[in-house]
Amino acid sequence: MSSEEPSIFTRIINREIPADIVFEDDDLIALKDINPQAPVHLLVVPKIPDYENVHELAAGDPALLAHMVAVANQLAAEHSDGQFRLVFNSGENAGQTVFHVHAHVLSGGLAEGSLA
Repeated sequence: MSSEEPSIFTRIINREIPADIVFEDDDLIALKDINPQAPVHLLVVPKIPDYENVHELAAGDPALLAHMVAVANQLAAEHSDGQFRLVFNSGENAGQTVFHVHAHVLSGGLAEGSLA
């Protein structure tokens, strides 16, 4: 591990920074984005800081990546109409600002007439 400061996600996982957590298990934490880009904007984050981006995660722990996708699907069903975009920014030029791999779950919200 490098001597760099822990990422904001590591600090949230360690409960040093408050967050609106919507899911947690032994491997992942999911929270509401503080600057949402859609009516539903959640972040799914591995608890280990070993991977900076999705291609490192895919090469290093494909099972954890598959678990992230499954949790994203579950969260979209719980917080929206089940339809969602799953976005991984990979690199500064692609908009990545936190170099601790994470997925953005984005959705328009509940379908017209649905119960919340």
